[in-house]
Amino acid sequence: MEKTRVLEWFFLSSPISGGHPAPMTNAPWLHVELPGLPKLRSGKVRDIFDLGESLLLVASDRISAFDCVMPNGIPHKGEVLTQISFFWFEKFKHLVANHLLAGARDPLPARLQPYAGPLAGRSMIVKKAKPLAIECVVRGYLAGSGWKEYRAHQTVCGLKLPPGLQESSELPEPIFTPSTKAETGHDENISFERAAEMIGEDLATQARDLSLTIYQTARDYARQRGILIADTKFEFGLFEGQLILIDEVLTPDSSRFWPADQYRPGCGQASFDKQFVRDYLETLSWNKTPPAPALPPEVVAKTTAKYLEAYARLTGQTLLDSLVDGITANYVEELCARATGQTP
Repeated sequence: MEKTRVLEWFFLSSPISGGHPAPMTNAPWLHVELPGLPKLRSGKVRDIFDLGESLLLVASDRISAFDCVMPNGIPHKGEVLTQISFFWFEKFKHLVANHLLAGARDPLPARLQPYAGPLAGRSMIVKKAKPLAIECVVRGYLAGSGWKEYRAHQTVCGLKLPPGLQESSELPEPIFTPSTKAETGHDENISFERAAEMIGEDLATQARDLSLTIYQTARDYARQRGILIADTKFEFGLFEGQLILIDEVLTPDSSRFWPADQYRPGCGQASFDKQFVRDYLETLSWNKTPPAPALPPEVVAKTTAKYLEAYARLTGQTLLDSLVDGITANYVEELCARATGQTP
């Protein structure tokens, strides 16, 4: 069967094992269940499975706002988050080791092959690192909780800033503002000194210096692609005594991405993340506690478009192009076998 037709069949109409959606359908994947694989944790977006010596991280299409998970998801969101993370892990590998055990185009191990369809583009096989007890936040612009604190005290996480800054102002230099990891509710901003007490001064210093270096490198790159990275959150962990970069990296979920051509300090900014979702929810009488209301189709569509645009701007590829490259490299023979007897 011709390769192009096989790929079209796979991405648009393939009957995936277990009834999961094909990778490029518009049906969001909300409930990640892989029979036979023990699930360790299910978060707001990711599900983590135990592979023995490693972990499988799967990014669903769930979306949360105001600490509540919406009942319907955003198609392709999990793929965007995963593929952007792969992109940055590759870009930063000369700066810091990371938790990846397999690249974006490496074939899945045999035990995961039955789930190759639903996992395509949205999964990572990673090391079993021990996460640090802090989140490493870097801010390059004044927004969110930082703007609120600045208005009250002219500080962000206790760091004194110059007077006269506006909402969304670019800071003179990026600042490291760690936070705690809350099991429920919001994380709490803390000082560097408090972070050092929690994880040790040497580790806190390493995490701070790496966070600032990665952020500044990414900020300069993204600006050339028309995106301002206002702030971001990094996760680090320890593996065999080494500090490594883990989880997701510089995605629309872990960062504020602003379109550079629309940037105007002094107000809130347009964004490439779930701002459409937040804006819609703010128009409702919902009290921001579960159960969350369903999102209307137009909000879902606009949010999907923003995630896809962020991916395309950063990588220079559409999401479909990227996934096709991966499938072409690894799975064409298998797909041809699975497609035998099918009529794409």
